[in-house]
Amino acid sequence: QVQLVESGGGLVQAGGSLRLSCAASGNSRGMNTMGWYRQAPGKQREVVAAATTNDNINYADSVKGRFTITRDYAKNTVYLQMNNLQPEDTAVYYCNFRRMSGSLYIGPNYWGQGTQVTVSS
Repeated sequence: QVQLVESGGGLVQAGGSLRLSCAASGNSRGMNTMGWYRQAPGKQREVVAAATTNDNINYADSVKGRFTITRDYAKNTVYLQMNNLQPEDTAVYYCNFRRMSGSLYIGPNYWGQGTQVTVSS
């Protein structure tokens, strides 16, 4: 089992910044990917950014150049620095953890409890 605890959401004006944090505990060793998803009201959950333990990083096109994902392996924590936030970034942001074997995902998805990000215009 892996437990994920998120923090850092809030209300910000357009053009502002926020940093989300997600700390993993439990059986989180080994090759894995940690990332951030978001879900806006009435929409499906979508991937925002993800980073694997072999330094493969991917971003959704909508956040490229504005968001940065980083990992602190000593703290088992993943961060999402969000700059130049826009109203369309408003959503509940979820941290995700999944084990990997080579390029394959294995085992279940683990999710954090979600943190609200609201961007006012």
